[in-house]
Amino acid sequence: VMMLEHQAAFLAKLDFIYGYSLELAMLIEFRVANFCSLRDEQVLSLVASKDKMLQETHTVATGLKAAPHVLRSAVVYGANASGKSNLIKALQTMRGIVAESATVMQPRQTFAVPPFRLDAQSAQAPTTFEVTFILDGVRYQYGFSLTAQRVVNEHLLVYKAFKPQRWFQRHYDAETGKDVYEFGAGLKGAKHLWEGATRANALFLSMAVQLNSEALRPVFDWFINGLVIFNEQVQLSPQASIQMLQQAEGRQQMCDFLSAADISIADIEVVTHKGLGQSVHVDLEAGKAEIRTEEQEGFQLRFVHKTPQGQAVFDLMEESSGTRNLLFLAGPVMAVLHRGLTLVIDELDTSLHPLLVRELVRLFHRPEVNTEGAQLLFTTHDTALLDAPDLLRRDQIWFVEKNGEQASELVGLAEFSPRKNEALERGYLMGRYGGIPFLNPTLWGSH
Repeated sequence: VMMLEHQAAFLAKLDFIYGYSLELAMLIEFRVANFCSLRDEQVLSLVASKDKMLQETHTVATGLKAAPHVLRSAVVYGANASGKSNLIKALQTMRGIVAESATVMQPRQTFAVPPFRLDAQSAQAPTTFEVTFILDGVRYQYGFSLTAQRVVNEHLLVYKAFKPQRWFQRHYDAETGKDVYEFGAGLKGAKHLWEGATRANALFLSMAVQLNSEALRPVFDWFINGLVIFNEQVQLSPQASIQMLQQAEGRQQMCDFLSAADISIADIEVVTHKGLGQSVHVDLEAGKAEIRTEEQEGFQLRFVHKTPQGQAVFDLMEESSGTRNLLFLAGPVMAVLHRGLTLVIDELDTSLHPLLVRELVRLFHRPEVNTEGAQLLFTTHDTALLDAPDLLRRDQIWFVEKNGEQASELVGLAEFSPRKNEALERGYLMGRYGGIPFLNPTLWGSH
């Protein structure tokens, strides 16, 4: 629960008009192994191919030889229970461990990281995460492996030139029962103090930042502030949008955003009120929780609709679920674009019209709107996006499906070498690229 509060608190504090923007910060690659259905190492790469198609709008030049252009967006398709949501959950779990392991985790507390459980070897093996991202012209490659009980490996490579600097390497020596550290000259600060303070179930990165490591702070901050993730565990809420609506310029931007989606809302009013409410307070040391009744500030949204025949005011629950979802999504999307963050959404098409999903994706592809290198990574079942004109490059499309051993496999469309004018939606629905369910008609009986 506390892991989810980090993102909620961050979104609640966003300043949409005058907020601080990160330097160019973009996700390059995510690797995960032995997490839920993702048994074998799966690699999601946002490095653009050499294809020049839509390069100026759909990619960002990085100045790096290893990744000259990075994609502004990527989409993952897959059948229900194929593992595409586990991919998002894996990135979210990695972010949560970075955020919490040094502060929220208690000694001897275990990690809630489920391995692949359908073979005995994987069930006992560590889970591995690794991300590569660029921040202000420097490429960082950070990862770790862990079991439920402890971190067994952790490393950070920094590419200030083409050749990497290994800032630190940590591994668990089972014979001595101790962690062994190796430090590079590039990491400055009280390294051995940080090492001594790092528990078995804490990341060195997180502990060092808690003890004021300025060198490692940008890596930690990228996870906490650079990634915004929504899925079944962290659902869209009105917090960020309400904050935006409380500013005159932000309210106008929000109304323009909804009008562009062909929703006839002329204005949105935020009515503030105070009242008694209940909140849960947790004492981790005592292991107790209590419910307290406190004065809390609440908000009521009122929507002004205008037509040539007149106008009316509606409450939030009188709006459609699609309008509510779009409203809740608008604040984070506009904040992400303004600050140059990476937005990750599972099932983007839920309760949104397919044409609206297209327009959201196109926002990230418009250089005049997306001036800070913001990225969108999402899963969907909306196959119409595959053939939408100029919406996606081939290297932006990924598929997930389970093999015969029920392990999820992630494959990029580019690996199938589709023809330039190939009907991608038809090919996908025919099973040419995988990622679709195969129904056994005998299970439904014959009629």
